[in-house]
Amino acid sequence: MDKGTSSKSNLAERAFSVLDDFHIEIPSWGFANTGTRFGKFVQAAAASTIEEKFSDAAEVNRLTGSTPTMALHVLWDLPNGLDDIEKVSALEKQTSIRAGSINPNLFQEQHYKFGSLCNPSREIRAHAVRHMIDSIEIAIGLKSRDISLWLPDGSNYPGTQSIRHRITWLEEALKESHSHLTEGQRLLVEYKPFEPAFYHTDLGDWGMALHLAKAAGPQAKVLVDTGHHYQGQNIEQIVAWLIHTDMLGGFHFNDRRYADDDLTLGSIDPYQVFRIFHEIHAAGHEGLHLDVAFMIDQSHNLKGKMEAMVQTVVAAQELWLKASTVDLEELNHLQDKCDLVAAEELFRRAFWQDVRPLVAEWRAARNLPVDPLAALYSDGYVERITKERAGKQSTGGSYA
Repeated sequence: MDKGTSSKSNLAERAFSVLDDFHIEIPSWGFANTGTRFGKFVQAAAASTIEEKFSDAAEVNRLTGSTPTMALHVLWDLPNGLDDIEKVSALEKQTSIRAGSINPNLFQEQHYKFGSLCNPSREIRAHAVRHMIDSIEIAIGLKSRDISLWLPDGSNYPGTQSIRHRITWLEEALKESHSHLTEGQRLLVEYKPFEPAFYHTDLGDWGMALHLAKAAGPQAKVLVDTGHHYQGQNIEQIVAWLIHTDMLGGFHFNDRRYADDDLTLGSIDPYQVFRIFHEIHAAGHEGLHLDVAFMIDQSHNLKGKMEAMVQTVVAAQELWLKASTVDLEELNHLQDKCDLVAAEELFRRAFWQDVRPLVAEWRAARNLPVDPLAALYSDGYVERITKERAGKQSTGGSYA
């Protein structure tokens, strides 16, 4: 075997290992008819039941080989709470898709108009904490590790709320919620700078989330939603800080052009996703043990639900593999020398290389469709569910 053939073989072996270990969670609401604050655009193939969501998730995993879990939203997917655990468990066995992160809903009930965990009303805060505990109990029943908390609380006008009092209430609520976690479970604290609150948001940035996760307890970590940042913010620097402080718990991946647009991952700035993945690979190379949950959080309003989900997972696989090919030893050497051009070019070469042949080779070796999107179209799954679900869709009801 000549040197070139050996090098190619070693690259393929490393690529196979990287892709085998890469799993990304898909969201149940990504298959449903979702909308904007103005309304919904209904798709005939969208899932309207938990059974249909599990079916769609199983098809994505069959095509991509990287999505064994599906995130569930408590009010949308388990409207009867603990009583729905048996149904979901049966669907897990039927589809070989496991329940992933459990997402509480603290924004749809009318009494949350002025907040949930941060509401000035002690009774409403207690109601919200009870929902958090119920969500944790659901996670325990489904053997789900992560409870993923996004909090919409905030205020719209100066002087209308005490920001400091709300910090105290939130600390108390998260400590109480954390006390109900079992061994191995995690509370992931997400942040967002604005919307639906427009003056101040109680969990507005990664520093607030970091403080609150530490205040909650040792099983709380920070969750980074790539869409939840101001324009131009250096998200990979935030990721590096969270890795350094051992507080990075997971991601909600999506893309955006302006704000929280929920566009498909990598559709606007794939280089940003590459840079984030690089920080994680680099930390692992240095011997840090990271336990990071990779999750998708996207609202496919215009793209077909199945097509967009498969497209997203494929993009994630390619970018994850690209980031793993950075020669970290050489990069560290060039960084220490402050050889700026050489370091940047080494970094950029990894991003610009075409890894699709390697990913296709991995898929063929794992008996997966070499082209998942083409297989989705040719297998007729979308056509079948479109016929089966036509006429069942509604423009009303909840967001998902």
